[in-house]
Amino acid sequence: MAEVRRRMRFHGRVQGVGFRYTAKYLAQSLRLTGWVKNEYDGTVLMEIQGREMLIHELMKGLNRSNFIQIDWIDTEDIPVEQESSFYVR
Repeated sequence: MAEVRRRMRFHGRVQGVGFRYTAKYLAQSLRLTGWVKNEYDGTVLMEIQGREMLIHELMKGLNRSNFIQIDWIDTEDIPVEQESSFYVR
């Protein structure tokens, strides 16, 4: 399967609840690449790259948290990049 890359902006209770480190743990365990960072407006911005099915698994994992509350996500497909890890910015 081909890899895809998505830029996703998460709205809701997503800062100060372990979102970035949960995303990092899940992405690394699924061998996804990209990055995640907090934004000044209270959202979290993430670029995630890998197989579609694995990105879907990461999203299910984020939604299982008792602390994270995702109200909505703005999603945009972007070009695939050459990278080898997932990190917190």
